[in-house]
Amino acid sequence: MPHSYEQIRQDWQRNFHEYYASYESHHCSFVPYLLPDLAVQLNIFQIFEVLRLRLGLETLKTCIDPSQTVASPVEGQPDGSWLKKTNMVGINVRTIGNFFNVVQYALTLGQTHDSVHLLPIWEPGVVGSLYGKVSWNINPAFFSVELQRIAPALDTVEKQLKVVVNLLHAMGKTVGLDVIPHTDRFSEMVLLHPRYFEWVRRDYNKIVDHRANVHQEVEEEIWRFLNHHGSADGSAINYGKAVFFDASVPLLTDKQRHEILFGRPQDPQTRLRRRIDLMQYLIYLGYETLPMTMAPPYRGLHIDPDNFVIDERGTRWYTYQFDAPQGMSRVFGPLARYRFWEARDDNQHWEIDFDKPNLPVWQYVAKQHLDCQRTYNFDFMRGDMAHVQMRPQGVPAQPDQYYDPLRFIKTYIQRAGARHFAFFGETFLAPPNVMAYGNEPDHLEAIRADSTLGDLQGMVVGSEEFMRAFSDYYTYAKNRSFAPNFTVITADKDDPRFDEFYQTGNVARYFISLFLTDMPSYTTLGFEQRALNMTRNANETYSKLYVFQIGDDAQTDKVTHAPYQWGRNGTQFSELTRMKLFAENIWEHIAGRDVTWLMPIDATAQNKLIAWQIQNPELGGETYTFMVNLDTHRALEIPESVGGTLLFCTDKTDSSPRTIGAGQGKVFE
Repeated sequence: MPHSYEQIRQDWQRNFHEYYASYESHHCSFVPYLLPDLAVQLNIFQIFEVLRLRLGLETLKTCIDPSQTVASPVEGQPDGSWLKKTNMVGINVRTIGNFFNVVQYALTLGQTHDSVHLLPIWEPGVVGSLYGKVSWNINPAFFSVELQRIAPALDTVEKQLKVVVNLLHAMGKTVGLDVIPHTDRFSEMVLLHPRYFEWVRRDYNKIVDHRANVHQEVEEEIWRFLNHHGSADGSAINYGKAVFFDASVPLLTDKQRHEILFGRPQDPQTRLRRRIDLMQYLIYLGYETLPMTMAPPYRGLHIDPDNFVIDERGTRWYTYQFDAPQGMSRVFGPLARYRFWEARDDNQHWEIDFDKPNLPVWQYVAKQHLDCQRTYNFDFMRGDMAHVQMRPQGVPAQPDQYYDPLRFIKTYIQRAGARHFAFFGETFLAPPNVMAYGNEPDHLEAIRADSTLGDLQGMVVGSEEFMRAFSDYYTYAKNRSFAPNFTVITADKDDPRFDEFYQTGNVARYFISLFLTDMPSYTTLGFEQRALNMTRNANETYSKLYVFQIGDDAQTDKVTHAPYQWGRNGTQFSELTRMKLFAENIWEHIAGRDVTWLMPIDATAQNKLIAWQIQNPELGGETYTFMVNLDTHRALEIPESVGGTLLFCTDKTDSSPRTIGAGQGKVFE
């Protein structure tokens, strides 16, 4: 196989018919040698023809009918434990333009990557942050005009998302969405349901009121605004304030309330204008939502009078700070967290009463996610900021159903009929009381997470920190109710600040992620071609910088000026493709199997050679031995105890099948 990026492109141009045929005839579970950056540029007619030959015409017809639902590959599973052995790929749709390009990219994945995590799909708010959703509408920027041209019935982004999930299911992939327990500071949800959020009133640069019920004053002002400006949809306002703001009153649906206050979903300009006008009115009066916080102590904020920005409308946004910050304390200025619990003592001391859940909020958030799961047939949720645990006493011995909103949402969806619905938690398995109060593994069990992200992607391969964490994670996978991922890279880490993590050891990371089959793995779109970035690359080459959209006039080094640029690392693409093609030959023998360790992970980092075996007595009893050198500086001798037939080696000069005698050969990266 050619190794340079240009050689790979030229090889594709000469041999693409052969590679397509391999996929269409089921000889290969992905289109071999198809560069991801080429995949998302392919002609849609060609894609449909490839899928017709692969899936069959009738299946394809069902997939592209948004009124039809294609069964999930894990439908019928009794719970979400299947997630503990899946290999997941995260996709920021903004980097590839639209939902349908997810299908085109998926042609490069194969059976070894059986789950797709879509980063937030909602309409974004300030700075275009995917994690600061402004409404429950699907992001209209992810609509494919080209897809509509050849399939005119797919004329909304919602229909296109449904079709994409159908196709991914037909291709054997499970599909997950981000569940986010917060919104933009002045989202439509915030303004329509002030009582579901925490509000403060400030006078210039000082908080003057943070009582528990400031939202009542906000409701009064929104009601005054609505009566002064009239309804956005032209309907008569012949009901009282209590009817409008109390979602338990059945006179108005949530959809009707949205259209009355903001306008119809299909009229984004009216909705934006109304929301901004209302936001500026409230800010003029001194009202704003309390920004979201992360890590202990979570509570107790003040305004930094000297730290603010002025937006294009002249609105001054002050920075909030902790009264008593700790090491990982963070305030997220653009975001507001739902008020899941009532405050203690009228919030005089910034304390939450965890014995008093704000029940309408729990029902509202859970129902919105259930509706989304049912509409699009999602298989799992990635719980954003799952590490949040705000009880200073730590994880309670007997957590109740209102212990955590992410747990509540997962259980709510499962009890509504999707028993297989799984929960992938965003936690980093930090030490106790660092990212959360108490012990994170205990918290993960309490929230009923099936798997969690971990932080291997934030460590240099083979370092003492990496070896210790890898050993701990595997131990958790075997002894806890959740399984940490062997994470290769995430969208958060594809950032210039973290280049050092991926300048070596990438092949070893990917090899383990595929072949350590009793541990889940996670990687991100773009890793296949990612440059080593020995020096800082252009902003447009880092997918993290497309999680938000910052204007060109911003004084920051996070601004992007053009579409995402794929890397041109042909060597890495070539090496990972060799692994995937080798996996095709043995996958039915090893997929999902437990492993037997020959050389376990050494948490002390004294020995950086690991080796394990997988045996499947049901398929002829073949035993496969896998060995990885995690020392990125030197080759290590194969130990005396290992022998057999060499089938694959990342050292391409030593990859022909041959017998290995005891102690023969060396293991490279």
